[in-house]
Amino acid sequence: MSTGSANDEPFDIVSVGFGASALSIAIAMRDRGVQSRALFLERQSEFGWHTGMLIPGTKMQISFLKDMATLRNPRSHFTFLNYLHTKGRLVHFTNLSTHTPFREEFNDYMKWCASHFDDWVRYDQEVMSVTPVESRPGWPIELFKVVVGDRQTGEVRELYAKNVVVATGGEPAIPQCLLKDCLYNTVVHSSAYLNTVPHLLKEQAAEYRVAVIGGGQSAAEICEDLASRYPASKIKLVTRGTSLRPSDDSPFVNEIFDPESVDSFYSLSSSRRQQQLKENKATNYSVVRLPLLESLYEKLYRQKLLNPDPSTWPLRLVTNRELCGAKKVISNGKNQVELQFRNTETGENEISSEKYDLVVLATGYRRNPFNSILKPLNSVLETGPAGEQFCVDRNYQLRFLPGKVKRDAGIWLQGCCETTHGLLAKRQPSIYIGSSRLRAPRFHPCKP
Repeated sequence: MSTGSANDEPFDIVSVGFGASALSIAIAMRDRGVQSRALFLERQSEFGWHTGMLIPGTKMQISFLKDMATLRNPRSHFTFLNYLHTKGRLVHFTNLSTHTPFREEFNDYMKWCASHFDDWVRYDQEVMSVTPVESRPGWPIELFKVVVGDRQTGEVRELYAKNVVVATGGEPAIPQCLLKDCLYNTVVHSSAYLNTVPHLLKEQAAEYRVAVIGGGQSAAEICEDLASRYPASKIKLVTRGTSLRPSDDSPFVNEIFDPESVDSFYSLSSSRRQQQLKENKATNYSVVRLPLLESLYEKLYRQKLLNPDPSTWPLRLVTNRELCGAKKVISNGKNQVELQFRNTETGENEISSEKYDLVVLATGYRRNPFNSILKPLNSVLETGPAGEQFCVDRNYQLRFLPGKVKRDAGIWLQGCCETTHGLLAKRQPSIYIGSSRLRAPRFHPCKP
């Protein structure tokens, strides 16, 4: 291990992760001329934004105006419009008369933004822990030790920072029953869909059987892509809901993503926050954009028109089923999966007679850095209301017990504050909010 010293000049800010949230922070710092010792540590080998779901032809679900910079600073070099201008596509994009670019293009835009920060970013770096450092026993914490491993060389080193931003994103939410080594290469999470499925199902003309688990946008997009990519295959979409439901992106509802709405949401009681999150669930969770929903329904109807026998249909929708078990089976020399479901209406378990070549999980993400890298901080954290694991202030700064941390040191959370800051905290608009609210004492703008 390469061991640093707390006496070495510490970084003003170390970011754990360099995804969309951290990129927006870097852009805000650059726009404001912030002159600080900053370091962004990213686990991936290069910048990438949801690369496993960049399905050809799929579009963003929000306006390009909610990019890395526009709503904070429309004159920024890092706006989507300036990216288009730089790439020579601005006029052609306007001819599309759309506010929702292709996801592939938005990923390229963010990679273009990220390319401006090579002096601040180190890739292939996996942060293992963030630990408080006392200058003397019993004194307030003034630094944090960041233990980081190089994924290329295996070297482990220690860095020190006054302020740490945790922007690690979410971990794939995989049902417990599928966490088995024997199911490797037969179960894939949607986050790795494009990176793995074409390598696992190599023959486009083959008659594969695929189960897609989930009821949201990703599940629907994956079904559409599988049907196009493997036309002779049979795909079953399984959701625990009573039906697929449309997302609500109407103007009045969209006002919950107004940056100013965070103040009012944060001031609510914990129970009222939960109620509001439930009321607005249709903007973000287990919902599908209406055009895609209608396209899927049309496919299902046409199948029924051509042949009333469901066993012949290339695409099937099964509702009111929750995955509760899985077993590896070998059929005709192939590894396959047999699934068990719980009927959410009757409560009964059902073992499917079908065997699947692949199961794709569009089951979302979990976001809890306190189970991993922030675990060493638990003893000095202020407990949140109603027994919540942590407490975070309006500016996304983690709260410590009184007197435990100096005022010019802190931990900042990005992407895991939905229960305190609302749905904005996880959708794209929260990126610029997080970066514009973020404050640290040594982040001074350069003098003109």
